[in-house]
Amino acid sequence: MDDAGANLSAQMGAMGRGARQATVALRLADAATRTRAIAAMAAAVRAASAGIIAANARDVAAARGAGLAPAMVDRLLLDATRVEAMAQGLETVAAIPDPLGVETERWDRPNGLDIARVRTPIGVIGIIYESRPNVTADAAALCIRSGNAVILRGGSECLGSNLAIHAAVATGLADAGLPETCVQIVRTADRTAVGLMLTGLDGALDLIIPRGGKSLVARVKDEARGVAVLGHLEGLCHVFLHASADLAKATAIAVNAKLRRVSVCGAAETLLVDSADAQRLLPPVAKALSDAGCELRGDARARSLVPGMAEATEDDWRTEYLAPILSVAVVDGVDGAAAHIAAYGSAHTDAIVAEDLVAAERFATLVDSAIVLINASTQYADGAEFGFGAEIGIATDRLHARGPVGAEQLTTYKYVVRGTGQTRP
Repeated sequence: MDDAGANLSAQMGAMGRGARQATVALRLADAATRTRAIAAMAAAVRAASAGIIAANARDVAAARGAGLAPAMVDRLLLDATRVEAMAQGLETVAAIPDPLGVETERWDRPNGLDIARVRTPIGVIGIIYESRPNVTADAAALCIRSGNAVILRGGSECLGSNLAIHAAVATGLADAGLPETCVQIVRTADRTAVGLMLTGLDGALDLIIPRGGKSLVARVKDEARGVAVLGHLEGLCHVFLHASADLAKATAIAVNAKLRRVSVCGAAETLLVDSADAQRLLPPVAKALSDAGCELRGDARARSLVPGMAEATEDDWRTEYLAPILSVAVVDGVDGAAAHIAAYGSAHTDAIVAEDLVAAERFATLVDSAIVLINASTQYADGAEFGFGAEIGIATDRLHARGPVGAEQLTTYKYVVRGTGQTRP
């Protein structure tokens, strides 16, 4: 290892030790102190808005110069409206009920033992993310709310933005009397830092959460050693139009799910249409999508109903476009839709549009995704829309946390057993 590598390794090791020490302060801090810290972060973000936007403008210019895809640039971009939304998100997290110390269950045993299951912090979390600088603020707030220390490593394309936001976060922590080591950020674009985090930083990290593209998540899952990973896969989201769907409702949901923001992970990438009434549903929905600027790529049955639709390839069913492109398939009922989603989906978010609520509930039972919606757009796959204030991401693993990961999902639990002198015979 050269001098630069040794220096970075030492820096990362120090961050890990600092984070571990900070967990003690967080466990001792009461809910009101953590609330003050998050509220102070929001105030500091507002006060630093001009500086954050200026740093972001430099990042965006560099990203465009490097040929970053438009969808990724959109994720990266901050303006006054988005910075204000970031501050409001922090305030929402400050206002949500504190999850720590909550008894999720309590019971007595015949021997007189009183057993309680209580929410407690995970410890130290490492978050590795790309493109979205708002994650810096969201992650900081959610980790403080849940009593976890965190080490953030954002993408090189938004390093300046992340550092500016982190400076506001540090101000908020200091204002509340919490150590700045509660929320630390890797200050270099050197990818070696990611590799060091994946080793667990000598046991300092308890959990790593990757948030980004498929390649990032795959690398983290493949290379993490000695530290757990909570996965967030890409959003291969589907909208299924059941034969009973109301046409106006189906059209509005399909257009919104795809085109409200094509760059978010909750954007629909495949439209499935029930063969039992595809003739009624697909042509007008396809026209509405096309008129709104969406390119459609369909299977043979879809193309027979919509002349001029491009042919879908096998790869289309597995592609997260993050662009105004939608693949279209005609399937046979709820079971056909569920089978298609099982074969090609990422267990992220899938929706059905149906007036037949028996069919809708069957879809919700068969489709094993983190989020299943009935008669609503997939664009609701968002922690803020769930009332969490913000999210670390949408978890697609089948662990204790699935769907939007908010403060409560960043806790684990312990058992507190109270006795009166019992000894086991």
